[in-house]
Amino acid sequence: MIINALRGFCMALADSVPGVSGGTIAFLLGFYDSFINSLNDIMGRDNAKRKKAFFFLIKLGVGWVIGMLLAVSVLANVFESGIYKVSSLFLGFIILAIPVMIMEEKESIKGKYYNIVWAVIGIAIVVGISLINPSGSGADVSHMNIGTVIFVVLAGMCAISAMVLPGISGSTILLTFGLYMPVITGIKEFLHLNFEYFGLLCSLGIGIILGVFITLRLIKKALEKFRSQTIYCVIGMMIGSLYAIVIGPTTLKEPKDPMSFGTFSIVFFIIGAAIVFGIQVAKSVFDKKQLAKAEKKIEEEKT
Repeated sequence: MIINALRGFCMALADSVPGVSGGTIAFLLGFYDSFINSLNDIMGRDNAKRKKAFFFLIKLGVGWVIGMLLAVSVLANVFESGIYKVSSLFLGFIILAIPVMIMEEKESIKGKYYNIVWAVIGIAIVVGISLINPSGSGADVSHMNIGTVIFVVLAGMCAISAMVLPGISGSTILLTFGLYMPVITGIKEFLHLNFEYFGLLCSLGIGIILGVFITLRLIKKALEKFRSQTIYCVIGMMIGSLYAIVIGPTTLKEPKDPMSFGTFSIVFFIIGAAIVFGIQVAKSVFDKKQLAKAEKKIEEEKT
């Protein structure tokens, strides 16, 4: 229970910021397959698998909710006041996560370099969304109309799809749609019983639900049957998200200049990279302990 709750907590911290996705954290910590299969089984017809998936996701969910509430309580202010430091942190996350992804998936992509075109497609998707972001200073959600609702629902579908992939963060998708700050602010205000953003959050929730039911199985099938192409596309989206983060300051309520060498923080960049490195080291230690336990059990059974 505690281990899965901690896993969920780490996923929430990743999901709450435009950087490494919760799916990446699940991938780095070695439980991604269990996570994606549980999401799929919860919607399946096998009652035994559904029950097992339910309890697994509940344990993750407890940690995720705690992590998200803690993150949201501070992000709205921190993101506004320290945007360049936070963005530098996100860059550190992603730039180190890319080679980690390549090393973990080397069997899927080695010798299949012709699929690099999918990486280009991944880059184009993220950069394209960034370029068509309405108004360039964040989407206007102060007055919800049918067009805005459709826009937010679509963003929610894309965000949840990205969130479960081991690559680009769902929050990065919200950032590129110009919805990151409105959503973070909306959640914070809702927790204070201010329902001004209720329409926005409902529309986003509908998009997330639709995204889970429509895209989750497609993602699972893509990873099973077209893993090489999918991994290349994810890597491309991670590379493209670097551009989204650099121009992230332009999406604030009070737009600021895109990140430059002058506003880039090497200290926070190193911290971001160190976090991903630390997660990878922790995973390696955990895997070795699990292997040692398995070997010990086999030896005991022989004797």
